Amino acid sequence: MHNASMNFELLSVAKAQGQILAAIEPLAAERVPVDDALDRVLARDVSAAGDVPPFASAAMDGYAVLAGPAGRTLRVIGESRAGVPTELVVGAHEAIRTSTGAAMPAGANAVIRQEQVETHGDRVTLRAGVAVADDIRHQGEDLASGTLVLPRGARLGISELAGAVAAGASELWCARRPRVAILCTGTELRAPGEPLGPGEIHNANAVTLRALATRCGAIAAPAERLVDDRPAIETALAAALQRADVVVVSGGVSVGPHDHVKPALDALGVQQSFWGVAIQPGKPTWFGTCDAPGRPSRRRDVGRQAGFSPPGELPRARSAPNSEGRRSRPVFGLPGNPVAAFIAFTLFVVPALLALQGVDADPEQVAELGTKIKRNPLREQAITVRLEHVDGRTIAVPNGPQGSNLISSLLGAEALGMIPAGTGELEAGAPLTLLRLPR
Repeated sequence: MHNASMNFELLSVAKAQGQILAAIEPLAAERVPVDDALDRVLARDVSAAGDVPPFASAAMDGYAVLAGPAGRTLRVIGESRAGVPTELVVGAHEAIRTSTGAAMPAGANAVIRQEQVETHGDRVTLRAGVAVADDIRHQGEDLASGTLVLPRGARLGISELAGAVAAGASELWCARRPRVAILCTGTELRAPGEPLGPGEIHNANAVTLRALATRCGAIAAPAERLVDDRPAIETALAAALQRADVVVVSGGVSVGPHDHVKPALDALGVQQSFWGVAIQPGKPTWFGTCDAPGRPSRRRDVGRQAGFSPPGELPRARSAPNSEGRRSRPVFGLPGNPVAAFIAFTLFVVPALLALQGVDADPEQVAELGTKIKRNPLREQAITVRLEHVDGRTIAVPNGPQGSNLISSLLGAEALGMIPAGTGELEAGAPLTLLRLPR
């Protein structure tokens, strides 16, 4: 590095990610009603409380009978309905009408389907033979009692919730959702849709970073916009450290005269782990931790006494234990350019949010590069790509022109392709490591 203020060696992406994950302490678990657990992360295994199904039942509407040949005429002695089982016992020349899901009557060992019999009064004649266990759902054939249904760390989608209910769960132990505070610095920023004056831009980071955090299971209030003013930034950061598990700041982490985030974090006692990653875009990414958040400086006390109240207060966790009050808070400083912020968040903040919930990041995938790319001799490149599938191969095609400010490169992108540092070009067809983007 030639700049005197950044004269240290840049970390590789892998080393930066390793330092972040080493600083993460998983959040405590809390009980969550199964009906409210969609998209949460399990903190404890879920095992079947009993057999599923809990009894043998009919798989079809028809008649519960003893196995035997076609041509028999049987007397119908009763009915077993779903939720209303019968106590009658089926004999050799008898049948009990049954419906799908109804408990199998004692004595019967098969079900003959309704369309395979002729009815006349209280008797049925079998037009087909029936073998033992035909159209019967056996007790425990889906899940035996004690079977592991969902492991700790599972992300709870719709099918996982169905499995939890089938296993007998009404509540699930889930990791507490991380509370994320997002601050966007820049005097030039304006809210989405707000009229723009000279030199002003709309604050895309406010929306995209909050959406990324939410997709990772976090609770994120609307982002706070800050002008390039040191006291205002320090006051807002102090409040964010008080209320959030993770603080994310976009903009203000480089070396310009109006980049106030680093000195403000230092004044608040946030310890820097690294500043600068060998990635394009996203080089000025900053990461640190705060072990004792909320140590107010004199200036911050004045701000509170004057009535400062940060917008978008984050909700408190219902069951966060007292021991979490002093947990180390991860703090991220991301570039201000929207694509660089998006990529840095994906590479560094997403794994941290997942680790706080006890989840490993999604494994990397490999595809073929669809077109040659000029390499950066000093830094790895993260390019947005869309994926094409041809003859069983996955082809990663750059998603239009790439640049830290070109939001169009995000539209329709499915993954980040990681171009290793080096000279010359990475040729089309070369293996390319992929990181799937949150959608």
